[in-house]
Amino acid sequence: MSMHTPPPAAPSVSQVRAAPSALSRFTQLQVVIGESVIAASAATLSALVFEVPVWAMFVGWIAFFTRGLNLKQGAINLACVLIGVLLAIAAVQAMPLLGAHLGPYAISALVFGVTVIVLSLARAPVFNNLLGFFLGLVAYFASHQPPSMATFGMLALAATTGAIAAFLAHALQKRLQRGAAH
Repeated sequence: MSMHTPPPAAPSVSQVRAAPSALSRFTQLQVVIGESVIAASAATLSALVFEVPVWAMFVGWIAFFTRGLNLKQGAINLACVLIGVLLAIAAVQAMPLLGAHLGPYAISALVFGVTVIVLSLARAPVFNNLLGFFLGLVAYFASHQPPSMATFGMLALAATTGAIAAFLAHALQKRLQRGAAH
């Protein structure tokens, strides 16, 4: 190797998962145990301290990993989830108005309108995570809660907890990989 050739980079998450021999079994075990402890801690915090649904915490965890595995992209991904929750709340609040005019076809108009908005936002310069928007929509509808700021707050707290936990899990994995590489 010449002096101008940079050292090889640590394996990415997908490389570690796809090629178990990339890291020692001990390092792999450390990653799995560490990430599991973080997930269990986030679930416990969600359920026992914040009293928010654990499944909603995992919405934030999933959103973090949808793209750009760093703090900035994780925050953008979380913001897109929260935008999705707000869109769902607005849609549910518009349902009675549309229902008065369209009857049972109000759902068709509502889904069409929300989908147009979400697909258009996916082309925005920064807050454009399509998966994040849909995770937010799904989270709201899965909650079976009334459209309110309290519901938004509950889902926002849960998703934020999950996104922070996912960031910590990813940071731990990177740290362990760097340590194993040296």
